Amino acid sequence: MAPKAGLALLAPIALALSPAIAQDSAPAPVPGATPAPAPAPVDYAYVAITVPQGTITLALDRTHAPITTANFLKYVDTRRLDGATFYRAMHLDWGDENAGLLQGGLQGVKVLPPIAHEPTNVTGLSHKAGTISMARFAPGSATADFTIMIGDLTSLDAKPGSDNPDTRAGFAAFGHVVSGMDVVMQVWNAPLSPTKGEGVMRGQILEPPVKIISARRTSAPTATP
Repeated sequence: MAPKAGLALLAPIALALSPAIAQDSAPAPVPGATPAPAPAPVDYAYVAITVPQGTITLALDRTHAPITTANFLKYVDTRRLDGATFYRAMHLDWGDENAGLLQGGLQGVKVLPPIAHEPTNVTGLSHKAGTISMARFAPGSATADFTIMIGDLTSLDAKPGSDNPDTRAGFAAFGHVVSGMDVVMQVWNAPLSPTKGEGVMRGQILEPPVKIISARRTSAPTATP
């Protein structure tokens, strides 16, 4: 069953895409300049989500998005995500580029209270390909529904200068896929209902939804993110 918690996930997406400008050569080092300090290590929690197509392993960022990560881990540790579903696959028509997102979650008595919003301009995270983020209505209303980015979708990042409160807040990214992106793609490419869904979600509902068999903490992969 498709939860209603994701109905207002996306306003119409308008991305300003500009090509990266290649540099002919790296700038010469400045004599005597102090090297930039190495970035601080990130404390990741790892979660393996098992679906019929395989396993998706997530690295959740406890350092930069502690509230959102702790919330997701509560659902994992209490096994609330067992039996939940991936129910929405949004496909954006960007030519040959894979673009859109995969959405999953649950509703009903298993849903925990909403959490505080952690915007990307505070966490420093961004909605790049493979990022996991929370679905929501208004900022501060996220509960159990989450999304995985198929391609870069930085229009979902916070835009502090925007006049639109929703755009200004953006969505709360809190980790990324470290293995199993091929599984994500299989689910994203599963059959869609042409009639189910309301508003922008019409035609984006998986038919049938893909069941989450289990979601469990796991050890860090051999290659760390």
